[in-house]
Amino acid sequence: MFPLSTRVLTVRSCRYLSLRPSCYATLRSCGSRYHYSTSRPTTQGDVLRVGKFVLGSLLAIGTSFYVFQYGYGLPILTARLEAIAANTQIASRGEFEELPYAHLKISGPEDLSNASDTGGASDLYRTPSTSSTPTYGSLEDVRKAIDELREALPGNNCIHTNPVTLQAHGSSENSYHPSFPHSVVVVVHSTEDVVKVVNISRKYRIPIIASGGATSLEGHFSGFPSGSICIDMSAMNRIFEINEADGDLCCQSGARWEDINQTLREKGIPLFFPLDPGPGATIGGMIGTGCSGTNAVRYGTAKAEWFLNVTVVLPSGKVIKTRRRARKSSAGFDTTKLFIGAEGTLGIVTEATLRLTPRIPTKVAMAQFPNVEKAVSAVQQILNTPYGPHIQCVELLDDHMMTAINAAGMVDVPYPVQDTLFFKLQGSPESIRETSNVVQEIVQSHGSTRFEFAATEEEADEMWQNRKYALFSTISTHPGAKCWTTDVCVPVSRLPQLVYETKEDLAKAGLKSTIVGHVGDGNFHALILFKDDEELRSVSAAVHRLIHRAIEMDGTCTGEHGVGVGKTEYLVDELGEDTVELMKTIKNAIDPLNLFNPGKLYPENRKVKSSKRGETTED
Repeated sequence: MFPLSTRVLTVRSCRYLSLRPSCYATLRSCGSRYHYSTSRPTTQGDVLRVGKFVLGSLLAIGTSFYVFQYGYGLPILTARLEAIAANTQIASRGEFEELPYAHLKISGPEDLSNASDTGGASDLYRTPSTSSTPTYGSLEDVRKAIDELREALPGNNCIHTNPVTLQAHGSSENSYHPSFPHSVVVVVHSTEDVVKVVNISRKYRIPIIASGGATSLEGHFSGFPSGSICIDMSAMNRIFEINEADGDLCCQSGARWEDINQTLREKGIPLFFPLDPGPGATIGGMIGTGCSGTNAVRYGTAKAEWFLNVTVVLPSGKVIKTRRRARKSSAGFDTTKLFIGAEGTLGIVTEATLRLTPRIPTKVAMAQFPNVEKAVSAVQQILNTPYGPHIQCVELLDDHMMTAINAAGMVDVPYPVQDTLFFKLQGSPESIRETSNVVQEIVQSHGSTRFEFAATEEEADEMWQNRKYALFSTISTHPGAKCWTTDVCVPVSRLPQLVYETKEDLAKAGLKSTIVGHVGDGNFHALILFKDDEELRSVSAAVHRLIHRAIEMDGTCTGEHGVGVGKTEYLVDELGEDTVELMKTIKNAIDPLNLFNPGKLYPENRKVKSSKRGETTED
């Protein structure tokens, strides 16, 4: 009657239907069992058993259909309507079912042999990042967890279950990867608050995702489909102490880098924190994604020594501080680095000690070129001179980006529309003068048609703000369009070829785009516009080609945005299978229940075909 072994799981109500070739049918939710065998002559008892079996099967199918309709379809429809009302994005049903942790799953006999008799959450959600089988709580567990969170954090505005808030914390208007709303958003104010939330998450097996400035672009803070707790860290924004003599400060992870530097200015302290990613980024998010920014050519990235230590809440609920405040230490391996770039999958950073550096006088200059290749080639030569250390920043804005800045109305006097480099030179007046002479000589040898300094401090600030708000300028020039932003990084010598091939590829695909880049370290961003689903598919394909192009040049799929959901598929090609396996081993050791930001960073366990080697292996 049933030629295939089939299992149907529905998460929302924990119903479980198992139908096997032997006609052994089990409706786990009510525990009724029926068995029919044709290995002997039919008797009246057999007829009764057949009747029971048919009735049981119909009941099981009817229950599954009911649960599917009201435990799966209705919440997705409700979430979609709420998303439309809030003008935000949610995954389509097709995208939803393609995920490795979709609510409805059909499995073979090998899965049935491992199924529990209870039919609860232990049968659900084989997740991609671990070799063991972590399980997640039911809808009832989620409700209990929310009730307990309200008791543990009774203050006003700590616990939020408003659908619009849940959707906003689980998705981004500037990210186009599948996303899900959270079940609850918890606003925390201290490390102790985070410990309480983590312990409740572990008790009920509810995934937990930290969110700070919500500026990341690769789906880092999207919710989990079985239900998830979002820890909103934005209220943890205090600066505890500033040690001017030692050149460091201690702050909470929700503090924004811009606010930190503004505080130092207001206090008259001649120091600053040099990592400068997108506006609004918080220290916790910067650590999680291994960020950098425009200053990276001079000061490096988050993976340098800018974080002296971090305080972290582990999945076990334990709180660790990775090291003391000394500038250097040889006491064991550096556990601070374990959490930089881990994207909240190993622990939740609640505090950090930041190393500061002296604020050095700067001047801003602009050079324009006939094409991108000449501009990027000039940068390589400048950085290899003895004056290279005086270059604090060097940013590329292509001709399309210059058009966007002019059209956005952000400048009093429009810029000439050419491929452009913005320089920030640092040092004493004498060293800036000498450096500018060398820079001007080199850019002219590469065909630069214009080189000039900002006339005033206000003009210099305006030029740099125009670079930092490139995304908003790009979107504003095409009303109704959306923008997919991606980044890659290659060895600096390969950047001219990569930029040239990318611009050519985007033009051939008929896609409107702008390009900006931290060209001093080989990192650039493509901001690609689209207006409908057809163009979105073209954009996705172009991004895929760009990433593989960068990896083939011995580069990386992301220089500073991080992996999140959007770039997990490229990690094996970039890092190799054994390196990825080591990452998963560390994850399994620290978070065996896979509760911290599941579905992010680590590629799912599946057959992976390497585009470099053309071989298929089990990842």
